[in-house]
Amino acid sequence: MSIALVILAAGKGTRMRSGLPKVLHKVAGAPLLAHAMASGSSLSPERTVIVTGHGAEQVEAAAREIDETATCVLQFEQLGTGHAVLQARPALEGFDGDVIVLYGDTPFIRPETLEAMAEARKSHDVVVLGFTAADPGKYGRLVMDGDELMQIVEFKDAGLRERAIDFCNSGVISASSETLFALLDRVGNDNASGEYYLTDIVALAREAGLSATAVSCDEAETMGVNSRVDLAAAEAGFQARKRSELLVSGVTMAAPDTVWFGHDTWIGPDCEIEPNVVFGPGVTVENGAHIRAFSHLEGCHVSRGAVVGPYARLRSGAELAEDVRVGNFVEIKNAVLDEGAKVNHLTYIGDAHIGEKTNVGAGTITCNYDGVFKHHTEIGKRAFIGSNTMLVAPVTIGDEAMTASGAVITKNVPEGALALARADQVNKPGLARKLFEMLKSKKAEQAGSKQ
Repeated sequence: MSIALVILAAGKGTRMRSGLPKVLHKVAGAPLLAHAMASGSSLSPERTVIVTGHGAEQVEAAAREIDETATCVLQFEQLGTGHAVLQARPALEGFDGDVIVLYGDTPFIRPETLEAMAEARKSHDVVVLGFTAADPGKYGRLVMDGDELMQIVEFKDAGLRERAIDFCNSGVISASSETLFALLDRVGNDNASGEYYLTDIVALAREAGLSATAVSCDEAETMGVNSRVDLAAAEAGFQARKRSELLVSGVTMAAPDTVWFGHDTWIGPDCEIEPNVVFGPGVTVENGAHIRAFSHLEGCHVSRGAVVGPYARLRSGAELAEDVRVGNFVEIKNAVLDEGAKVNHLTYIGDAHIGEKTNVGAGTITCNYDGVFKHHTEIGKRAFIGSNTMLVAPVTIGDEAMTASGAVITKNVPEGALALARADQVNKPGLARKLFEMLKSKKAEQAGSKQ
């Protein structure tokens, strides 16, 4: 059966107290919307429809960046969840399959849970995702009779008996496209909020002789983000799950609570991650690598046996081959370091290629930016870059070439050559003492004038 996703992302998120649409606030470096779309993508949907409202242009741009095939539709007035889903009908014209309704501010529903809903759809016309709440609070209640879902009652409209139920509605619903929109056409707004509830389709389905059921998931999966407090809790929840997942998979972390991951971080077995390391989006670390303390990585690839840090920064486009060493206070950006290359101290390597077994000395800088354009530095195999070398790009250093410490390299260095590019040293006998005496005398005069 073909599947379409409808993701509701129209809310303003007043409690976030932000000009940014709620679904674009980030957890683990990715918008809430991206998490919801990723969960749904596990079902290989034929169509994905995002219902936008507040900040529609921003939300649409973000959705297209995540999935360029996604369709965005606008809900001009926020008249409830049922009304929001109806806005997706034109985008689903001609679609003959199941629709799953998700929420852009509910980022943690697992693919396995959505697969269980798809399986339940084979024997029921409407499937709702529910959870047993530790504190049911103001959630809508699922009224069950065995495995049959009889009704969803919103908290505002619930009596005492319904409020005593702890099996609650997540809002996630699945039905065939034909059934979903036929039922939504019959939904009214005669309720405490004057809104069109998506949840009303359950009672309408039963009136029409259709079956409904609820699939249960862990409460943590259904966490919605409505405030900065919720956002912080969502971040903490994501990080806790990711840390546990990596520890179980064979990654060593002596202080896991101090390590922070991006939404797509991949780390192989037998890696060691020291305390206070931050992984931004787009990081892959292969088996057996070692990331030392206080390092920051984003948009990079670290191969087997490489050692990074402490206090290193890998930026987007950093590509480290096997057994590379990147040491303390080194920054790498848009650069490839071949096998066995070493950049151990106080260095910036940007827009460059470093050959295998090349050693880059402390204080080296690839001067890659002229204020308008970025330029490339090419360093060959087994080269030696002396400490405090300025490599003014574009420039090429040949295989087994060497630069003298303190050199400013503006021209290509041939293979095997030594480049000396600094002014001759001149010593002036006795001049240091004379300068110090003069300066000390001036300092004494200034101190006397202030008394």
